[in-house]
Amino acid sequence: MSSTDTLPLPLPHSRNLAARSLRWRQAVLARLRDSALALLLPAAIVLLWHLAARHGWVAAQILPAPEQVALTLFELWDSGELWANLSISLGRVAWGFSAALLIGTALGVAMGLSKTAEAYLYPSFKALSEIPVLGWIPLLIMLVGIGEAMKILIIAKAAAVPITINTQQGIRNIPANFLEVARVYRFTPRQLWLKVVFPASLPSLFNGLRYGLTNAWLSLVTVELLASSEGIGYQMVWGRQLFQLDVVMACMVVIGLVGLAIDRLLQLAETFLLRWRRSAF
Repeated sequence: MSSTDTLPLPLPHSRNLAARSLRWRQAVLARLRDSALALLLPAAIVLLWHLAARHGWVAAQILPAPEQVALTLFELWDSGELWANLSISLGRVAWGFSAALLIGTALGVAMGLSKTAEAYLYPSFKALSEIPVLGWIPLLIMLVGIGEAMKILIIAKAAAVPITINTQQGIRNIPANFLEVARVYRFTPRQLWLKVVFPASLPSLFNGLRYGLTNAWLSLVTVELLASSEGIGYQMVWGRQLFQLDVVMACMVVIGLVGLAIDRLLQLAETFLLRWRRSAF
């Protein structure tokens, strides 16, 4: 018997564990590398901002130093003023986006399933969707006033457009063989929706949700800048009127971070639901 015959062979289970461990380490390293690359541009901007403020390239009254903005941000948070305005803004987005989700999904499903509904609804929908958010504000002020209803309607309009379009396209792009298999197996309408229509159109639906929520957040800030007495947009206007640009820039940082957080939460939800989608087929 040779010496090689006495060596133990690696077990398949141990090979699988080693392969999984290697893939996990590679995934972690790739995630860390992507995170580091994503931070390069913000770090460069903050560094340039710091140098411009320190060396007086721009007047401090126009461009406050990042340290001053950070201090103002902490002071606004400690006083509760920032959270009070931010919570009002988030509540407006929640109400407007919820209305847009109901309206946009209903319109998208109707136009995606029925050519007749599309013929009746799509031209009017397309024409109305081309009117920008600012174009609706004077009319809505005349109709419902300058209160919460106007703000929620503006947010709902901005979010409903991408939700409707992506819902319609998601249903229209379902492969015909999926529907044929459902007919062969005599799926009930409930089975058709849960097993075919919803899983197959889910990526497009989530695209609509992400774009819709982004539009809702942007339109909220726009309408609060123009017609509001509270909210994160109003706080920016208040800071500008008092020429406290550190307050304005602190609010800009908050708006950007909240928008990024909302988008990341939707990405996580999409990843989870797409795993469910793969198991549904």
